[in-house]
Amino acid sequence: MIKYKILTIIGARPQFMKSAAVSKEIHKIKNFSEIIVHTGQHYDKSMSEVFFSQLGMSTPKYHLKTGGKSHNEMIGLIILEVDKIIKKEKPSLLLVYGDTNSTLAGAIAAKKSNIPIAHVEAGVRNFDEFMPEEVNRYITDRISNLNFCVTKKGKNNLINEGFTKSNISSKLIISGDVMYDIFLETYKKVSEKIYSNISKNIINSNFILCTIHRASNVDNPKILKEIIESLNIIHKEIKVIMLVHPRTKKIIDKNKINTNCITLNPIGYEETLFALSKCKYVITDSGGLVREAYFAQKKSLFILSKPLWPEINEENCSINVSPKTSSILLSFSKLKVLNSSFKNKIFGKGNASSVIVKEIKSFLQHNA
Repeated sequence: MIKYKILTIIGARPQFMKSAAVSKEIHKIKNFSEIIVHTGQHYDKSMSEVFFSQLGMSTPKYHLKTGGKSHNEMIGLIILEVDKIIKKEKPSLLLVYGDTNSTLAGAIAAKKSNIPIAHVEAGVRNFDEFMPEEVNRYITDRISNLNFCVTKKGKNNLINEGFTKSNISSKLIISGDVMYDIFLETYKKVSEKIYSNISKNIINSNFILCTIHRASNVDNPKILKEIIESLNIIHKEIKVIMLVHPRTKKIIDKNKINTNCITLNPIGYEETLFALSKCKYVITDSGGLVREAYFAQKKSLFILSKPLWPEINEENCSINVSPKTSSILLSFSKLKVLNSSFKNKIFGKGNASSVIVKEIKSFLQHNA
């Protein structure tokens, strides 16, 4: 008999990955079940369905298809649809990941229905309130009952915001990084495979793996032109392979931005790790890929003015840079000679999923 029902909200690539690891642990527990809601925030097949097959994820019971809308339209629609699902399914707890519009909308819908919320990857801050993800983080953390922090810094951010005071009923747990769990399980096996859709572009390790998708970097064509110009220049020195997000491609095509580097359509998780295993450096604005680069012991250039994961910068494994051609080129020259250390286990031991599910189980049993 099912006693506890977890409603999981996902909608973007990193969330698919994190959910895959945690779901495996949920399914191990007697009297627990999970219902997955895919909001459709990433609506491109290559950004969505391929991850379900590669990571062995359960098929979502609900698919909301909310992609391609403005932030407020998307958030509002997801709140309305998740509210209907909550009324129908009557979950014991709602589980959200990261800092997307899907994260915030799911959490708001649950809070308004007095459903407990567990937030994986809480306490991340880059202190830029013009960044949509930062707003999503603030609100989701504040209304969650269980906040799972990837690192000590994440927990300290919440403590500094007053989360240990009695007026904020949220438990803070340092869980480690769920993405590290998945990475450890997958990286070694994919490095030995050959993926025909990308292998022809990888002759040796002398290339840069690049992704650019963040709204602040691509929605303004002038900023995107600066980034692309820097990639074109770097490509003359060392090959740049850019995995082009649908959002980025739309702006590139509309504004006829010239890309001289190698551009590929989005690829699956295994293919991405394969490319990561073969590359020399990473240039990205993805908070997920910059961590995967650290896991794979590859130095990275993170195109965002303020650090999202300062823990990696403190290990001299990544450099943050504003999206300007001159700044990117200067930082890349520094990256090449950066004396990096990948020794410290700043993202945990690779057992974050187990820690998270044990805490959720304890919370639900205690509050039954």
